Amino acid sequence: MEVKVINNQLEKALKILKRKLAQDGTFKEIKKRRFYEKPSVKKKRKQKEALKRRLKASKRTY
Repeated sequence: MEVKVINNQLEKALKILKRKLAQDGTFKEIKKRRFYEKPSVKKKRKQKEALKRRLKASKRTY
């Protein structure tokens, strides 16, 4: 990932970089990997996320 700094506007470039990383899911991945997650907990979390996605998709089809 690359962000160009224009006219020494470092704060603006950092803001853009943080936004890109958040959209990419990098921050979520870092938080998730900070501690060990047991396989059973991981499976439950993934099922919960899949259910959330299915409900969201079914709401959009109206």
